[in-house]
Amino acid sequence: MTSKIINKLVFFGLLASSTFAAAAEQNEVIIDAGRQQAQLQSNIGIFEQNVVIIHGTRKINADRLEVHRRAELGSNKQLLIATGNPAVFEEAQADGTTLRAAANEIRYDVAELKLVLTGNAEISQAGQKSSAQVITYHIEKQLISAERSEQGDSRVRTILVPVEKKSDTSVEKSEDPQEKGNNS
Repeated sequence: MTSKIINKLVFFGLLASSTFAAAAEQNEVIIDAGRQQAQLQSNIGIFEQNVVIIHGTRKINADRLEVHRRAELGSNKQLLIATGNPAVFEEAQADGTTLRAAANEIRYDVAELKLVLTGNAEISQAGQKSSAQVITYHIEKQLISAERSEQGDSRVRTILVPVEKKSDTSVEKSEDPQEKGNNS
């Protein structure tokens, strides 16, 4: 009886530790680049040459990345500023689609889970697409807001694509009209 209790405790302990490990992996920010520099006094890391950033199910590709560490806020409080022509953000969604965002500059606040896309900003998912000078995306809230440029006459543009209904393959197709006439 005691061994069954111990086995259950060990099982739940392993389950809990794997859950915490998965949560820790979700908090990791992994950066690959061709070159890295660090300004230690100001807590800024600079990454260049084909930069790839991975944070959980999110990925950013950029030409250049600045990582600003905000020590006063504790662990995992970084501001990532990715630039490119364009810099691209992708996130796998729960429904199987991919949200894709692109802009000249992407500011990703890791702690707030917020993106600010600036300069030729576009965001799209499942065929729906919005473009503007500035787009803000609150990841947890799934909230997108877009603004036009103060200079010039650019406007916010959204393209909505009709969602096609999936046909039910279990319903039999109607009979061929030619076969109906050949029932002699």
